[in-house]
Amino acid sequence: MTEKLLNHRAEGPASAPPLLLGPSLGTSYALWDKVAPELSATHRVVRWDLPGHGGSAADLIGPGATVGDLADLVLALADALGLERFAYAGVSLGGAVGLHLALHHPERVSALAVICSSAHFNGSAPWEERAALVRREGLAGLAEGANARWFTPGFTVPGLVADHRAADPRAYAACCDALAAFDLRERLHEISVRTLLIAGRQDPATPPAHLREIADAVPGAALAELPGASHLAPAECPEAVLTLLRSHLDGEAERGMAVRREVLGDAHVDRAQARQTAFTARFQGFISRYAWGEIWTDPTLSRRERSMITLTALVAHGHYDELAMHVRAARRNGLTPEEIGAVLLQTAVYCGVPAANSAFATAQRVLAEEDGTG
Repeated sequence: MTEKLLNHRAEGPASAPPLLLGPSLGTSYALWDKVAPELSATHRVVRWDLPGHGGSAADLIGPGATVGDLADLVLALADALGLERFAYAGVSLGGAVGLHLALHHPERVSALAVICSSAHFNGSAPWEERAALVRREGLAGLAEGANARWFTPGFTVPGLVADHRAADPRAYAACCDALAAFDLRERLHEISVRTLLIAGRQDPATPPAHLREIADAVPGAALAELPGASHLAPAECPEAVLTLLRSHLDGEAERGMAVRREVLGDAHVDRAQARQTAFTARFQGFISRYAWGEIWTDPTLSRRERSMITLTALVAHGHYDELAMHVRAARRNGLTPEEIGAVLLQTAVYCGVPAANSAFATAQRVLAEEDGTG
């Protein structure tokens, strides 16, 4: 039997770094309509619907649901899409899901943005009352007040209000149960994922103080307040949210560039940057974010081990210009000439003698240059 997944929409190149976008209670993934397409230029963007909202099945959760249950559904979606590690941004309940993921599954989350959300949602009583009301009367009455809860006076997004009205009352009430039980205040200091908090200065549901509380507790977290935003900032102030997210996500590129310089050397990277054009800029950014910011920073393998693997892969595919660059990198990463020779000898067995012969010639030239004898 096929596992039911959250309804979702994927945009952007399949090879780009993945970014998951979570919605607020009562909305659908349309909340991200003015932000996701722009982010998809540099990321594989996957936005999802809460159970009973948009196109997601209502029976994915039931009474007594928790934010952890919703996080498990998000992980199941990521697994089904082959996304082992991803950046995550979420609004309100979607932001709470992000906090849970960062706390309980930090190995899956490369960067986190929590938008108009909280580490708690003003206690359980208001949400228990709302859940009971919705189970008793449905969502029509509650949807009438959506504009006041979500937007500054005079602003609205009719499609999102319609999504609120069309949500399944049972699933909506179960999401209220999740908000009622959610409180991570005592564990925020344990979050190690790079975190950005975005507050709407006119947000009555999760005022800026709630985001400041998270920022003060999460090590290294950054906080931005948007003066023209209420609770659904991506819909009301999309350009400001987009700018903040791009800057936050580019932290992967900045970290990657630092590692790239450490491994390949300043001279090589400076030459590559000098050759960069408008045509190649996005590719260079992709390499900095993905190869150097994601793969080479993964602590599972040491840089010595990564160098040995990289040398082997380059020999196997006959990329001898790249091999020369990575022989130099291998020396920076602590490999001796003898160890590099042993790696290349191994390639003679598994990649073929002609490939290893060319590789030894390339490596010998580079090592001679390094020793000043070439």
